[in-house]
Amino acid sequence: MSVFVSGATGFIAQHIVSQLLEQNYKVIGSARSQAKIDALTAQFGNNPNLTMVVVPDVAKLDAFHDAFKTYGKDIKYVLHTASPFRFDVTDVEKELLIPAKNGTLGILESIKLYAADTVERVVVTSSFAAIIDFNKVNDKSFTFNESLWNPDTWESSQANPVVGYCGSKKIAEETAWKFLEENKDAVKFKLSTVNPVYVFGPQNFDSDVKNTLNTSCELINSVIKNGPDAAVSELGGQFIDVRDVAKAHLYAFQKENTIGKRLLMSNGDFNTQDILNTLNADITSLKGRIPVGTPSTGVLGGQAGALVDNTKTKEILGFEFISFKQTVDDTASQILKVEGKL
Repeated sequence: MSVFVSGATGFIAQHIVSQLLEQNYKVIGSARSQAKIDALTAQFGNNPNLTMVVVPDVAKLDAFHDAFKTYGKDIKYVLHTASPFRFDVTDVEKELLIPAKNGTLGILESIKLYAADTVERVVVTSSFAAIIDFNKVNDKSFTFNESLWNPDTWESSQANPVVGYCGSKKIAEETAWKFLEENKDAVKFKLSTVNPVYVFGPQNFDSDVKNTLNTSCELINSVIKNGPDAAVSELGGQFIDVRDVAKAHLYAFQKENTIGKRLLMSNGDFNTQDILNTLNADITSLKGRIPVGTPSTGVLGGQAGALVDNTKTKEILGFEFISFKQTVDDTASQILKVEGKL
C-alpha cells in the first residue's frame, strides 16, 4: 500500500517524502507540472518507490480525481501538504482562500469517491496560522494551545495577504474536520493535522538552495545576503525545524494516539536578533559580513508575547525537537556551502 503526498515538491513535503522513502514506503506524490515532477524524481535518484502525478490546479474541486481514480485502491495514507504559502498576492480570495479550501475539500472528495475503503488515515498540513489570534499575540497573559482557532472569517481574512494566508489555513483545516464529521459513514479514514510555526532547517536537496528561499528560511537567507550594514528587522515568532515537522507527519498516521489530534509544532520564541546572535557566534565565515545588531535584545529561551503551550503535542509525539542553534546553523551552512563561502 502507498502513501499519497500532495504538493510533493514543497519545502516540508520533500522532507516528508525523503523520510517515507527511508522507511521503505511506496510514495505517490503530486506536483503542478511535469517539469517539477522530472526535477524531483531526478533528485530522488529515480527511486522506484516514488511515483508522481500532475495536479495542475488544486483550486479545482476535481483536481485530484484522476490521481485517485488511477491509484485509489493502492493508497492507505494521504498527507495533504499542498496549499499556497505566499504574501505577494493581489487577490487574497482567489489566490489564497479558494485554493486552500478547495484543495482540501477536493482531495477529501476524491478519497470518498475512489478510495473510501482503502484510505485509513489522512494528515493535513495546517499551521499555527489556523490557531493564531492577532489581537492576542502580544498579550503575555494569554496562552495559545492546540484547542484554539484563528477567529478570522472568510470576509475578514481578505484584509491583507498576511491575514489572508492565516485565514486560508484556518478555513482549510476547518473544512477537513467538517468534511469528516459530515461524511463519517461514507469514509473510514481517521484525521490528524500538523500545525507548525515558522519552519527553519536545510532544504532536502542542496540544489533547491536558490537566491530566494521559502518564506520562513528567507529570514535566515536575507540576513546572510543583505550585508553587515543592513537594518535589523524586529520580526519574530515561534520556530520549529522542518525535519521535526516531517517526522510529525509520519507519526500522525503511524500512531494511534495522534487520531483526531492537532499537532502544534513549536520549540519556543525567537526574533531576528537571535538569528544574528547564533550566526555570529557559530559561523566564523560570517564574521563582519552580517549585522551584529543589539545582542541583548534576543528573546530565545524567554517569552516575547503570548505563551504557546504545546505540551500535549510533545507528549503525544514523544521525541525531542531540534534546537534553534542547530536549525539556524544547518540552514545557514547549507546556503554558504552552495555559494562556496563556507
